[in-house]
Parts: sequence; structure tokens; C-alpha cells
Amino acid sequence: MTDTIFTRAKFADGTLKTIRVSGGRITAIDNEPGVPSNAAQVTDLNGALVLPGFVEGHIHLDTSFYGGKWISHKPCTNGFDVHERVEFQRQNMAIAEPMDVRARKQLELCISNGATAMRSHVMVDGSVGLTSLETILGVREEYRDLIDIQLVAFPQSGILKSPGTPDLMDAAVGLGADLVGGLDPASFDRDIEGHLDVVFGIAERRGVDVDIHLHDAGTLGVFTIEQICARARALGMQGRVAVSHAYGLGDVGEDIAKRTAGKLVEAGVSIMTNAPGAHNFPPVALLRAAGVTVFSGSDNVRDSWWPYGDGDMLGRANMIGYRSGFYTDDELAAAFDIVTTAGARALRLADYGLRIGAKADFVALDAEHVPEAVASVPRERAVYKAGELVAKGGKLV
Repeated sequence: MTDTIFTRAKFADGTLKTIRVSGGRITAIDNEPGVPSNAAQVTDLNGALVLPGFVEGHIHLDTSFYGGKWISHKPCTNGFDVHERVEFQRQNMAIAEPMDVRARKQLELCISNGATAMRSHVMVDGSVGLTSLETILGVREEYRDLIDIQLVAFPQSGILKSPGTPDLMDAAVGLGADLVGGLDPASFDRDIEGHLDVVFGIAERRGVDVDIHLHDAGTLGVFTIEQICARARALGMQGRVAVSHAYGLGDVGEDIAKRTAGKLVEAGVSIMTNAPGAHNFPPVALLRAAGVTVFSGSDNVRDSWWPYGDGDMLGRANMIGYRSGFYTDDELAAAFDIVTTAGARALRLADYGLRIGAKADFVALDAEHVPEAVASVPRERAVYKAGELVAKGGKLV
């Protein structure tokens, strides 16, 4: 019994194929137009371009104000300062809608735009304890049939500077967090090794992956990346560690960037970039050419860090391509890979993609091929999760 058959699905190579789905997974992809009589449901995609579900690789479900009352952005008093932004966030969270309400709105925005998998960082530190994580765990359970969500225990107020945070992060993993995070070991906690001792100690003890925020610029940021790579190699955690933002890679010369790329490949450490407008960001083409897994996410969506963000990973591919000077079809396809296949690799999604045996998670939209989709960012989309239509026209169904 085939649960659903999707006919006239246009693949990236321009061919029209039939996708057969059973039990939420793709059981066959073929060119046969015939439909068996025992098919429970037939959906004619009418030649729409079918793409694998988008991977939202870095977001903050607990801190967005999307869909609620507008909260005006407060600029830092003397240039970008993580400590000051954290304080602004504390003030804003006190006047925002309840966290579960805000998280649902942000989730529905991302799903309606085509995200079928997500990694969200959630504050776990001495300032909030486990409260935020408990709330987001509840919301994750509500949306489990619409999107797959990984949660990172994120020490927004630092690890060593925030009393009790190491124990809280360990407890967070026991509660249901999938990864352990970190934040600027050098500039925030001012102790790279002490900070990483906690992060990788929990990761090793609990058997979870690592995703560390790293905003530090220039050679300080690069040095921290090298130390993270050394930890990943020493613990045999290749493929299980990510560095988010890694602004420093965009500040240094090509020779240093290439040398660091080699260390990243050797250690199997991924790099997340959202190509933020106010910062240098990692050289995407250089890193990919070296073999580094580069993935992306919305990061902040209308929160205390900036007023932008729309939860659209296809739009994020467009932004990465624009800021990276990607013009050819191959380059545009690379930008798309960053928000799909590369993201799935960084998140270790074993059953991802338009292939037999994978989850039937895909997006159908009006474009001739992937390069056109990245360049034009069609708004009208149909989003399927496990073979079921979950969003259409920008809204959940």
C-alpha cells in the first residue's frame, strides 16, 4: 500500500518524476506516470520544482519577539558588545509576550517558509536556570509532527562568569537538550581552556554534540577555533562539533583562512554563518573548496540583537550568495546546498534528502531550477512533512 503518490514533481535536473511515499518515507522515485489503484492519495504537483526541506541550522526560539508588540532596537553605547546586548535582552524579555507564545509564532513562520528541521539555541545559565529550556521543550513536543528540532543548552550569560551554569548545562542535557553550547570563551569568560573544559567535558560525559557561539574577531577568534578543533580531534568528535558565526575567519588574510580551513577539515568541525550585514563573515567559497561543512540559520528573528529576520532559509541562501559574490549557476547551487544538504550534514540528519528511504520532507515551488529559486526566492510554496501537506501560501494548514 502506497500512502501517497506525488506526480509531475520537477527535480533539480529538470526531469519530471513520481514520488511514492509510505509511512512518511520516500519508497520510490521514478519516471512512470501510472498510478496504482491501491494508492490512498494522489497529489499532482503540476511541474513545481521539488526541493528537500530547508534546514534552519541556528535560531533562538526563546528570545524572538516576532508576531508580538514591536520592541524598538537599542544600539550599543560604544560599538558591538555582547555583554551589553545580553543586558538589553534581559530588559526586553521582561516586557515581551510569554515565551511559549513567541516560540510558537516563530516556529510557524519557519515551517511555513519550508523549514523541516531546525537547531535552536536556548538560554541555560545562572540568570534563567532551566526555565527557558523547559518551556521550549514543551513547544517542541507540540510541533513534533511538523518539524524536527534539536535544542542546544546555550550559556548566554557565560559559563564561568555565571555561577552554577556548568551544573545547569549538564542538567539541561539530562532534561532533553540535544547539544551543549558555549559563548566567546576568550572575550566573555576570559578563559578559553576553562570554558572549553566545561563544554567538552559535558559533551564527552553525556555523549552529545557541541555548537559554540564565537563572535570574537580576527586572530583571537581564529585561535579559539584552533583550540576547539584540537578538542574535537582529541575526543574523536569529528563531525559532531560546530562553531557558529566565526566572524574572525572573515577578518584574517587568505593564507590564515586557508590554514584554519585545513584544521577545520581535519577536526571535522562545521561552520555556521548567517552572513550578517554588520560584520565580516567566514569566506564561504574558500571554506567549501577546502572541504569544510558550511551551514546556515536565521540566527535572530526580530529580537534584542536586531529587528530583521523572516525565518526563510531560501532567502538566507539568497543573502549568503549576494554577500559572497555568487553569480554563476554553480555558485547559486552552492548557496542552496548550505541551507539544505550541508545543513543536514552538520546536524547529522541521517534520513534527509530526496532519495529512497529518506523522510518525505520537501518543498514545492514555482521555479525552473535551483539557481532561479535562490535568485528569485518565490514566496508561494507548499511544504510537506513526512509526505503530509503542513503549510501552503505562507500559513500552516
